[in-house]
Amino acid sequence: MNVDHPWPAPDPRDPWGLVALDFDLNPDRVASAYRHGIFPWPEGTADNPIPWVCPPRRAILDFADLHVPKSLRKLHQKSTHLRRTVDAAFGAVIAACAAAPRRGQAGTWIIPPMVAAYTELHRRGAVHSVELWDGTDLVAGLYGVAVAGVFCGESMFTRIDGGSKLCVLHLIEHLRARGATWIDLQQLTPHFAILGAREISRAEFLQRLASARAAALPLFP
Repeated sequence: MNVDHPWPAPDPRDPWGLVALDFDLNPDRVASAYRHGIFPWPEGTADNPIPWVCPPRRAILDFADLHVPKSLRKLHQKSTHLRRTVDAAFGAVIAACAAAPRRGQAGTWIIPPMVAAYTELHRRGAVHSVELWDGTDLVAGLYGVAVAGVFCGESMFTRIDGGSKLCVLHLIEHLRARGATWIDLQQLTPHFAILGAREISRAEFLQRLASARAAALPLFP
């Protein structure tokens, strides 16, 4: 049963659309936040209160706009020896994402309370992972939240060139097969801009989210 929580409107003065600032990462509350287009954005330590945000601009990838560069197409064709899975190693994926070095960042926003909350939501079927394997070695992966009929990407890692992009392509294939037409990326990065991602307004994003929530497509398994 979905447990909803009341959320205030984003602060119009805040560039990130601050909604709340607290330490409450109760899994029910986290799931409720995503249903309202809000996500937690810790600042790298469990000692600081967690900002909950609904940014004025939101990055999305419409599958109809997906652009697969020639180099990625070649990599995809050459990677038949690599095995793709869904929800096969969530714990290992989130741990690798937390440990992955980030340019310009000294730490990670995937703090232990976040790991605990998302692990519990994975157990409940609301958080999912995609894995890429070379034999028995986990070489890339990503994870995200799917509680309102849309997949909201959270983080990814790779130990081989292009591995995270291969995971994204597998995720899109999985979601397309179940009727989904877009994913939420939160922030626009060069990594996703190359694939055709773009920014939309908060109002358009929330309208899309409401439509996805009403359709309630079963995206997993």
